[in-house]
Amino acid sequence: MKAAARRLTLEIVGWTLLLAGIAALVLPGPGLLMVFAGMAVLSQQYDWAERRVEPLRLRAMRAAAYGVAKPSRIVASGFGVLWMWAWGVVWCLEPAQPSWWALPDSFWLPGGLATGISLVASGFLALALLAWSYRRFHGRPEELRELERDIERADAA
Repeated sequence: MKAAARRLTLEIVGWTLLLAGIAALVLPGPGLLMVFAGMAVLSQQYDWAERRVEPLRLRAMRAAAYGVAKPSRIVASGFGVLWMWAWGVVWCLEPAQPSWWALPDSFWLPGGLATGISLVASGFLALALLAWSYRRFHGRPEELRELERDIERADAA
């Protein structure tokens, strides 16, 4: 019974993270990180997920390296964090719908406080990931070349 409960819990958590991560790829939030986390959880239950975890991890690492390869990318990422925080604060304050808003009321800042808190938290996570990426990859082109080789090997396997 314990094994069945564990399996069900892992599947629910894994699929939830995977689907939320896919949604967060286009919505505010750490999409690729959530996709990776979902796949990592599902890899404990499914062979197909286990085969895809390492290539996905390597691609996420490559994206982190690219994000801090040039000063302009670091600055753009920093502005992205500030942008997320600003919108999170706006959502938390729940300003009144402007007179020019033509859509139904339900489309004005949907989600309310929960969305605002999510945006602010995502901004902190993005800042932490940016700092980690900077420490790990900035000024180290050999790390990026090694990641590219690892990706080629993982794809060939």
